[in-house]
Amino acid sequence: MAKLILPKSDRTLYSYEAKNYTPFDIPQDKPFESRTAFSAAHVVADPLSPADPTLNAQIDWDKTMEYRHYLWSLGLSVAEAMDTAQRGMGLSWDGAKELISRSIKEAKTVGGNIASGVGTDHLEPTPSVTLDDVEKAYEEQVSFVEGEGGKIILMASRALAACATGPEDYQRVYNKILQNVKEPVILHWLGDMFDPALKGYWGHTDIDQAMEVCLQIIKDNESKVDGIKISLLDAQKEIDMRRLLPNSVRMYTGDDFNYPELIKGDDQGYSHALLGIFDAIAPAAAAAMHAIDADNWKTYDALLEKTVPLSRHIFEAPTFSYKTGVVFMAYLNGHQDHFRMIGGKEGARSIVHLSDLFVMADEAGLLRDPDLATIRMKWTLELAGIEQEGR
Repeated sequence: MAKLILPKSDRTLYSYEAKNYTPFDIPQDKPFESRTAFSAAHVVADPLSPADPTLNAQIDWDKTMEYRHYLWSLGLSVAEAMDTAQRGMGLSWDGAKELISRSIKEAKTVGGNIASGVGTDHLEPTPSVTLDDVEKAYEEQVSFVEGEGGKIILMASRALAACATGPEDYQRVYNKILQNVKEPVILHWLGDMFDPALKGYWGHTDIDQAMEVCLQIIKDNESKVDGIKISLLDAQKEIDMRRLLPNSVRMYTGDDFNYPELIKGDDQGYSHALLGIFDAIAPAAAAAMHAIDADNWKTYDALLEKTVPLSRHIFEAPTFSYKTGVVFMAYLNGHQDHFRMIGGKEGARSIVHLSDLFVMADEAGLLRDPDLATIRMKWTLELAGIEQEGR
């Protein structure tokens, strides 16, 4: 296998050869029993579209749907049109509607589980926005997803964060929306490390105070809440909140730093999963869920522990640029033929970052065809001006 010349952060170069792939043991047609595991799924850009790639990037629908079928084939559920799909960061509500509609239809063909993001991203978070505007925006998106026969993940709202004056405004909006949904939803608390516009969500910058508000909303609407996904990258805060949830409400971890321990749980409970990193580590994640069902914690630990360095690297600050690493993994693994993203976000990470990602993916055994991955990494390096051996 060819060796690569990779860069370090100090600008020195070194030689590396990928060699660590081992197949994952994933039983076919056997659903997970102990945990629900959603993978937030990325979208594949259409590189041949003549449209402006930063202002009006187009989606390759065939490849995008193909990747969702791949996730379902592993037993994973799909969290559609979330921030991993660049929702609000390149993917507009109009694009999200088509994505949601297509994915729900595809899910029905294979019995795949899917839930879709509902937010207010078609409403500009300007100073003139009112709470009535936010409620109407949420209602419009809820109506669309329910009309498509889909389940809802109620996403955090930039517009609400911009116009709310305190916790009571969040309670007003969420109480109204939740009381009118047809089926229980998954709430989504996204920390400001993922989206700076959501700072102070629930009316407080203090996490404990914000949690109290969120918990009260859940308790007031318990029959309409399936669970809550929190993405705060703070394992203890998630555990604290998990222990305070009503018995009927699930915790879905969105912690891409500490997911193995949170999914594993303790003697007082555990978290289900709704994770962006499961897009990038899908086969390892699926094998780990089956290991839980088999009560094989040694295998579970071995599978997921070696993915953590990769995940923490992909989600390093600025965390919202993690989508670049997720898409790069799909490119390396042959799920798409190019490394182009909507909004031009393939340029959001450095060549050093991508090189380190390649090594960590190999060390985690996640490069399913090391020869192909090496060739594609070589092309990426050469585009960055790093000459490779055997040119």
